[in-house]
Amino acid sequence: MNKPHAIRALLCAAGLGLIGNPAAAKPLNIVLLYVDDIGYGDLSCYNPDSKIITPHLDQLAAEGLRFTDAHCSSGICTPSRYALLTGRSHWRDFHGIDRGFDPPFIRPGQLTMQKMLQESGYHTACIGKWHLGWDWSSIRKPDAEPGSVNHEDYVWTKAFRGGPVDHHFDYYFGDNVINFPPYAWIENDRLLSHPDMTLSRHGRGVTTITELERRQYTKESHWGLRQGPATSDWDFFEVLPTLTEKAVEYVLSRKGNDEPFFLYYPFTSPHIPVVPSDEYDATSEAGAYGDFVVQTDADCGRIIAALKEAGHYDNTIIIFTGDNGAEICAYLRDEKFDHWSSHPFRGLKRDIYEGGHRMPTILRWPGVTEPGTTTDALFSQTDLIGTFASHLGYELPDDSAEDSFDFYPYLKGKVEDAPRVTMVHNTFPRAYAIRHHEWVLINARSGSQRGEPEEWLEKHGYPASDDHPVGLYNLAEDIGQRNNLAEKHPEKVTELQELLQEIRDGEHTSPRLAE
Repeated sequence: MNKPHAIRALLCAAGLGLIGNPAAAKPLNIVLLYVDDIGYGDLSCYNPDSKIITPHLDQLAAEGLRFTDAHCSSGICTPSRYALLTGRSHWRDFHGIDRGFDPPFIRPGQLTMQKMLQESGYHTACIGKWHLGWDWSSIRKPDAEPGSVNHEDYVWTKAFRGGPVDHHFDYYFGDNVINFPPYAWIENDRLLSHPDMTLSRHGRGVTTITELERRQYTKESHWGLRQGPATSDWDFFEVLPTLTEKAVEYVLSRKGNDEPFFLYYPFTSPHIPVVPSDEYDATSEAGAYGDFVVQTDADCGRIIAALKEAGHYDNTIIIFTGDNGAEICAYLRDEKFDHWSSHPFRGLKRDIYEGGHRMPTILRWPGVTEPGTTTDALFSQTDLIGTFASHLGYELPDDSAEDSFDFYPYLKGKVEDAPRVTMVHNTFPRAYAIRHHEWVLINARSGSQRGEPEEWLEKHGYPASDDHPVGLYNLAEDIGQRNNLAEKHPEKVTELQELLQEIRDGEHTSPRLAE
């Protein structure tokens, strides 16, 4: 441990009352398992009727706390990751995603979870999908167009800035985004191999990489690849196995090391392309997507096993959650396999219905959470940074983590009521929703961004779309958001619209200061 980290760790231990207490000699490590495009009803510990069995996550839930009302910030990737790491709702700053060659979304000097933990004496590592931008201009040739996707327009031997290691991760390994360029491995601030071709996109079939020629299509759905630089030997089927192997190696490397660590593992699965390893074929009853979820579950199990082997399992906080709901292919999966990924909710990825952003969320916190318990508390991923700050005795600045509530006293059982009763749901600028206690207002004509098939609506007992400009739902009585109560309760619509506007205008910018 270097000297500044050692001093911070000593101060952290003093603040936590660890010094002089042999039974609590180590600050807790933190492992954050963040999956990509998964439905609330995919895990068998959340849905007894799931056609996908997830024994490792089921066991984690049996040993920890399962949230039933936890939410990501957005219905798409980049905004949710931004909110998770900063404690600031994405819609305060942007709505879209990193399209592959966009600049960094996190501002220089902005407080993040990893910055807070690094300053508290943690070694910090990110392994997996970053999707929060890089400074590609630092390696782009002077005569190339900004945002170029031509592999010849970059000097791949140079280091590039703006990624995880410039945002307080001590170590990074990944491919940035599985279906976005560059298609090559990145370690810290450099590519391990240099793109020698430009991958082109041709609808469902991509035939410019040898591996893709052999496997002309994915095992389900389409490739969803963006055009851009690639190494000619790139194999999409090896991305998840390689990342998990790196995560396991990282955990095992911490064996015998007293320096606490934070491992953020943003999975590339079960996001498209759906590319489960052959050994997982037919391990579910929900097609290749289900098999990909089974592999994801098994990989979570491998990381947990590594924690045990390294002697860190009982000294590590483990969080499992995801960035948004399942992709639109879930409609076909429901039709073919009778498996609804968002069960029991309405909505998918991109939607502001519950299925777009309500996430399976499991927390195992030694000494804090009771095994096999559940909580119905309304919880946002933005609340993690405030909760960890409270645990560490770290004082958050007033201009940081503005949308983060402190759940630590609630988790410890020191207070009966959870601190959060309100949350804004949003994916795109044109449509917002607000949750307040049991009520949800969809402040738009529909909470669906791509429409819902009539066959699906009929199968699941949904009425035909009404003409009301907003949707009002009472989740205590109607968890599936079938019955629009806007006409019946116009006063509630007005109340929630006014509250939504107040929050968007910034009157409730910092919940910590409002308490």
